[in-house]
Amino acid sequence: MSSLSRRHVGVAALATTAALTLASCGGAADGAASGSEDDPIRIGVVNSSEPQWEVFESAAADEGITVRMVNFSDYQLPNQGLSDGDLDLNQFQHLQFLAKYNVNTDSDLTPIGATAVYPLSLFSLDYASVEEIPEGGEIAIPNDETNQARALLVLQEAGLLTLEGGGSAFSTPADVIAEESRVSVTPVDAAQTALALQDVAASIINNDFVADAGLVAEDAIFSDDPASDAAAPYINIWVADAEEADNETFAQLVELYHSPEVEEAAFESSGGSAVFVNNPADELQEILAQIESDFAE
Repeated sequence: MSSLSRRHVGVAALATTAALTLASCGGAADGAASGSEDDPIRIGVVNSSEPQWEVFESAAADEGITVRMVNFSDYQLPNQGLSDGDLDLNQFQHLQFLAKYNVNTDSDLTPIGATAVYPLSLFSLDYASVEEIPEGGEIAIPNDETNQARALLVLQEAGLLTLEGGGSAFSTPADVIAEESRVSVTPVDAAQTALALQDVAASIINNDFVADAGLVAEDAIFSDDPASDAAAPYINIWVADAEEADNETFAQLVELYHSPEVEEAAFESSGGSAVFVNNPADELQEILAQIESDFAE
């Protein structure tokens, strides 16, 4: 959930280009595309240049399905494009991000398949371990609500701070118990967490931006556990309009994503951090419903 590094330079221009492209394409607004050359399935992604998408397009073509990746530079736009009928699918977000969108916009976008969990990690240029971070150290964290709460939970798991009530997927910096915490947190734009490494003790950096800091997953000094129950809200997903949740061609595309060649490309693109999961759609929808209920309270 999908931030101004190289990926986010010219957000307005890129978003406008995507919108114009969608408006000129048609097709999806009149129902799900057929997947033919004349009516490709339009999939909204953030950073379509990632190598897995070329491999994925080729794998789909081998099955007689034509897909077109529609690139966005703003995490909010692929969901809006799907709600507006300009996209057939999107694949860029985790369940927590989708739940917030659905609740805030009274939408019913639906997960139809899982891709991977990406551990959220702590990086530092100055300290080789969590234990070395000094008392009063400053930690940069993403400022968007979903990743901010997860970042706080990561820091608590690392023993660097304590959250009121043990924390939750809705924690904010206001929940940090200062007198029981070794560090302070500074929320910044998600992409700026990588740049902030020059000025802070450590940063929680979203997987999308690790490479921007010249880092790889193995450089992390701490990460959360993608296999834990607490990671369920952060399963990344394929999303469709609720009316197309049972679309057989879409289900075929979900399975194609888990072909060895696509997963290998996605693993390399993630810097080796992706942990692939293939939860069934009904399970994902149950998790989403619970998160949406929590958001609505």
